[in-house]
Amino acid sequence: MSDPWARPTVRDLKEILESIDKRDGDNLREFERIELMIPAEVTTARGNTIPAMTREISRDGVGLLHRGSISSGMATVKLASETRDYVYRVVIEWCMPCQNGMFISGGRFESKPAAAK
Repeated sequence: MSDPWARPTVRDLKEILESIDKRDGDNLREFERIELMIPAEVTTARGNTIPAMTREISRDGVGLLHRGSISSGMATVKLASETRDYVYRVVIEWCMPCQNGMFISGGRFESKPAAAK
């Protein structure tokens, strides 16, 4: 049995994205979203760290997939590239359950990224 708190895999993410109803022309976002599937780490205002995968990103915010619910409010999201990590202050605006005990959430960037060590 796998760790129930482990980071979702790309396979988990693809299965969930395929199960979500995609509506063409129903995008009411100010900025275009692009698919982005990379490991992330969310640190909540209470100091809990949740392993996650990004679903999408835009100039305004980020969508995430993770195990366990995240409360709305300020959080820190760390994204890794091949050369360095980036840390964003994000206001988590929503979180909802989806299949296999996972959750999808979305947040708005509060600040520009800072390079992490």
